[in-house]
Amino acid sequence: MPHIKTIEGKLNAQGLKIALVASRFNDIIVDRLVGGAVDYFVRHGLERENLTLVRVPGAFELPLACRKLAQSGKYDGIEALGAIIRGATPHFDFVASEATKGIAGVSLDTGVPIGFGLLTTDSIEQAVERAGSKAGNKGAEAAAALLETIRVLEQL
Repeated sequence: MPHIKTIEGKLNAQGLKIALVASRFNDIIVDRLVGGAVDYFVRHGLERENLTLVRVPGAFELPLACRKLAQSGKYDGIEALGAIIRGATPHFDFVASEATKGIAGVSLDTGVPIGFGLLTTDSIEQAVERAGSKAGNKGAEAAAALLETIRVLEQL
């Protein structure tokens, strides 16, 4: 069987510049996601001075801030962090859908990889589980995906 050329991203964050865009809404959850992302990047060689944290009001504002950062040319990657928790109205569906589409659109339009750390949960308990308890820390998981994507794209 012939050898297949495989392109993979090494999980080494040395020399990168990363922006974290985090919503203030549900900040008890989001702060844990930010902590998980920062911890992941630092443990993988990123210098703290190469991390920038941008706070926005809520998840709906994430795409615009991500776009501005991506267009600046200053960052190798951006991680969007937020938590949308379902309530009694359809507001959840609109915000989750538009934030998700907006973040994806920024990455596709600019070519800058964006780590997707936006929780969309039915309850506060589910959000807590995904922000560092039973289900791991989705901020760290999004950081891992972002780092791998950056390193893959460098090789394409």
